[in-house]
Amino acid sequence: MNKTMNNPLPSSLPATHRRGFLMTVAATSAGLSLGFNLPVMAMANQKMGLTTDAVDINAWIRISPNNQVTCEVARAEMGQGTSTSLPMMLAEELECNWADVRMEFASVNEHLTRNKVYVTFSTGGSRGTRGSQQVMRKAGATAREMLKAAAAKRWGVSVADVVALKGHVTHSASKRSLSYGALATEAAQQPMPTQVTLKDPSQWTLIGKPVQRLDLPGKVNGTAVYGIDVRLPGMLYAAIVQCPVFGGVPKSVTESAVLNRRGIKKVVTGPDFVAVVADSWWRAQQAVKALPVVWDYKGLDKLDDAGIYRTLETGLENGKSLRSQGNFDNALANTPGGKLVEAEYFAPYLNHFTLEPQNCTAWVKGATVEVWAPTQNAEATQAMAAKTMGVPLQSAIIHRPYLGGGFGRRGSSQDFVRQAVTIARALPEVPVKLLWSREEDMQHDFFRPAALYRQRAVLDAQGKLVAWQAKLASQSIIATLRADAIKGGIDHQAAESFGDMPYQVPHLDIRHGICDINVPVGFWRSVFHSQNPFARESFLNEIFAASNTDPLQGRLDLLPKNGRDYQVLQGVAKAAQWGAKLPAGHFQGLAVQDAYGSFAAAVVELSVNPQKVVTLHKVWVGVDPGHVANLDSAKAQIEGNVVFALSTIFLNEINLRDGRVQQSNLPQYPLMQLRQTPQIFSLLLPTGGEEWGGMGEPPYAPVPAAVANAIAAATGIRVRKMPFSNEGFQLA
Repeated sequence: MNKTMNNPLPSSLPATHRRGFLMTVAATSAGLSLGFNLPVMAMANQKMGLTTDAVDINAWIRISPNNQVTCEVARAEMGQGTSTSLPMMLAEELECNWADVRMEFASVNEHLTRNKVYVTFSTGGSRGTRGSQQVMRKAGATAREMLKAAAAKRWGVSVADVVALKGHVTHSASKRSLSYGALATEAAQQPMPTQVTLKDPSQWTLIGKPVQRLDLPGKVNGTAVYGIDVRLPGMLYAAIVQCPVFGGVPKSVTESAVLNRRGIKKVVTGPDFVAVVADSWWRAQQAVKALPVVWDYKGLDKLDDAGIYRTLETGLENGKSLRSQGNFDNALANTPGGKLVEAEYFAPYLNHFTLEPQNCTAWVKGATVEVWAPTQNAEATQAMAAKTMGVPLQSAIIHRPYLGGGFGRRGSSQDFVRQAVTIARALPEVPVKLLWSREEDMQHDFFRPAALYRQRAVLDAQGKLVAWQAKLASQSIIATLRADAIKGGIDHQAAESFGDMPYQVPHLDIRHGICDINVPVGFWRSVFHSQNPFARESFLNEIFAASNTDPLQGRLDLLPKNGRDYQVLQGVAKAAQWGAKLPAGHFQGLAVQDAYGSFAAAVVELSVNPQKVVTLHKVWVGVDPGHVANLDSAKAQIEGNVVFALSTIFLNEINLRDGRVQQSNLPQYPLMQLRQTPQIFSLLLPTGGEEWGGMGEPPYAPVPAAVANAIAAATGIRVRKMPFSNEGFQLA
């Protein structure tokens, strides 16, 4: 059985990180940025009195005398399994026993001190594994060669005559063997090899296999620590209320109304919130709910769904050209005997609905601040904490617990960190945990943008697609984060799956209009791939219906032959037996979409009764990520994406009236129930090569359109707006 990882945090005040936030040690490897100056590290540890028998072979690996290997993980673990797949990469090249491997979250402060030795802490865009695989494999291979060099030096033999395998280095001729633990100290003193050879995929014995995740035992037995679990001596608790209208600010607060309540310590007014601090979160929450606050809405309290729709319509007409080939207008006017297909699609705002509401614990100590935050980007957390305190980056010490879901909410948007540090500054020398209520979490998200689509297609007299125009309108996430990245009013990300459409159509006209709407938006699972493929792949089925073309064959005819999307579509269709006779009343729909370096296709089988009650029977999703890290985690990602997608397309939306979000909790934003969940077939169809695609988001992309296409096949009704419940379709 795999060894259980240590908790990232104990239940009381944690000790300083094992390397003590070193202030004087700099990385020596500028190219790979692995920071192999470990003899210096060992001396620094001794000077600081850190007691450990384990030896750092490089910045990523620590080996104990008992041969236990600890892997430093810089990426966040929010349920996707990265904290196991990255150690797998390292262990594959290190040639150690997987049973000896454990993980530890890397320190962002050490990362800063050592010249960004861990490359990046950002976890999003399905980059956790694919963006780290080469670094982790090289780290393992480099450590392996240093261990071999240490053994060869001790025995006085050539490195070429020793072999590293299963946590030991063996001299083939004499049969002498030493464990990695016995060699670790000497290995750390070896020069770092300038080049290492990585295994060919055909040689892998661990990568691509199903492996029990290192984080699961602690999560099952309750010892794993999430941000919401952090407990510190003398800790106080903060509950928060934010202006119900986006952009509003507190005008006046009647603090005296709650300060005489039991356990209440302080009322803190921030630039866009009011918080109550107490000796328990319940007392703080009850007090903040009763706190009289007058808000200045700044005239922003008129926004509603109708106004948003009108703005999106204007965006359609004023969109910028993102892709143009051929001449759509000429094709429209000069196709004898042709047919025009037109349709409008809509996708609403969506909440992230992370299982763990936003939270952060901050402790101001003089000119420093310690922060415990469930974050997808610890570097952004550190930057926000330091900025809020007005101190240098290194004076913000960041601890990384587990995340109870992320989906993009805990990445670029660090509002919960800013608020926690602001509150803690008002109570210096006392740790304060800020925890949002579910209502605050629902109504003050950075939402998935709403989007509107108008499409037209021209078919010739033979029913062949000759021209396609797609006009899109939405807010720009990139513009809210990095306005300078938008050149000429063009946001390619917002039009992904249209701007990079793989279908071979002679005349294409793709436009996108950026809309200025007073609703905060942010990255959301699969980002624009969560809605754009719905409009693209559903409309494509409308085109095929107009020409009486099979949806599978029609797509294959438009895709480059033997491309990865072509192959994954064929693979899923074969698994679902597309075209075969189905049980009475059952119908299928399919869709395909590439995203984040992977290619995904879905087939959905369902039935619909006369009352529009939908029973989901089976869902097949196939993904070609190039390579698969942990087979078990990859399949779990597919299953999670399917359930996530089905919940959102049938049940979820965010509505605004008088500038306020109308949903507040599960009764207005329900989740799919277990009894409604179909049988899910997770198909991994890797094509190998040099490709490493994502798994956390690509499986979502084809599901909404596949469901809509199956409903159309079953009922003849084309659903063009999400959620489908607004069109009368309900889950059984």
